[in-house]
Amino acid sequence: MSKKIVKAGDIDCGTDELFVISGPCVIEEESIMMRTAEKLKEVSERLKIKIIYKSSFQKDNRSSLKYYTGPGLAKGVKLLAKVREQFGFPLLTDIHYPDQATAAGEVIDVLQIPAYLCMQSDLMVAAAKTGKVINIKHGQFLSPENMKHPVAKCVEAGNDQVILTERGYTFGYNDLIVDPRSFYHMGKLGYPVVFDITHSIRKYGIPSADAKGGAREFLPVLSRAGVAAGVDGVFIETHPEPEKALCDAASQLCVYDLEEFLKPLLELHQVQVKYKNREVIPAS
Repeated sequence: MSKKIVKAGDIDCGTDELFVISGPCVIEEESIMMRTAEKLKEVSERLKIKIIYKSSFQKDNRSSLKYYTGPGLAKGVKLLAKVREQFGFPLLTDIHYPDQATAAGEVIDVLQIPAYLCMQSDLMVAAAKTGKVINIKHGQFLSPENMKHPVAKCVEAGNDQVILTERGYTFGYNDLIVDPRSFYHMGKLGYPVVFDITHSIRKYGIPSADAKGGAREFLPVLSRAGVAAGVDGVFIETHPEPEKALCDAASQLCVYDLEEFLKPLLELHQVQVKYKNREVIPAS
């Protein structure tokens, strides 16, 4: 089955060119957003890699009401629009409720469906009807093959501009485990597949501001496994000072480290592209 090419702004997702989704987990003050965008622009130009700028105007699944949830829809998309105006990035943000879809879609290029919400029919249909690209995060509770169901809802609502993003399975009580077979199975659905690397290292049950709330030591090995398995894009949340981030402080990558982090992934991707059609299947 051939893979559909999905166009997000000026980026063709699903070709032989690896693309990146990156930015702060949640929209923070303007200076943070612009510092991140400025460095991402530099990385994009130096490595000749396409980047979609990502940040959430609302994080509605925080583990405590005391935690920062974002600036809200109106203020958030206005700031994201300013990032695009200044730096030219396509934009990606989450929506949590059907009534957010239209307003977000007026500005945003890619509407993201959070993993916990990937089976919410009304949300999926509302997002699809905007005509925007829909990035569906793989629910921690679904087999990769069953991602065909949220995809079908989107397509039946009239939108086949779909990206699928892996971010690990719930394993035990607090761990997420990435099974490389999921990249293969989701790829068989015929849409671009992205690996959300930084969310896959989160330790649930531990506040994201706690240093133990993420396992950054696994970022290199997991990212290389995903790229070697043939993903079309990588999702890496970045921040100028991750330890001070208002969400996912323990798992975001420092944006100033992104260039060196990406270099081996780009080299590995080129090897994968060269040999992707030479897969050897053992005789049964």
